[in-house]
Amino acid sequence: MMGAMFSVSLQAKDRPVDLQPLEDIPPPAISNQENPDEPEITIIKKQGETIEEYRINGELYMMKVTPEHGVPYYLHKEDQDGGWTNVGPNPPLSIPKWTIFRF
Repeated sequence: MMGAMFSVSLQAKDRPVDLQPLEDIPPPAISNQENPDEPEITIIKKQGETIEEYRINGELYMMKVTPEHGVPYYLHKEDQDGGWTNVGPNPPLSIPKWTIFRF
């Protein structure tokens, strides 16, 4: 017990006289979004088709295209340069680009 009193008096002796209390720590900021991991979905309807844009942190990463007559398909962002890949029930169309004749 004597050792504990000695250490407390030693700590009090080493403190400066002009100490000021620190301000209270502010509470952590509360996000406006309920779950920031969920994407923001924007629905655009034009000329019979519906386009749903999916964004996370404001960056468009996927689109769902639902044509008026047909099967919906998805376009996923392939890379940072803006390339898009068709992901859906039908594989992407492969167009031959051969040069047969050149005039």
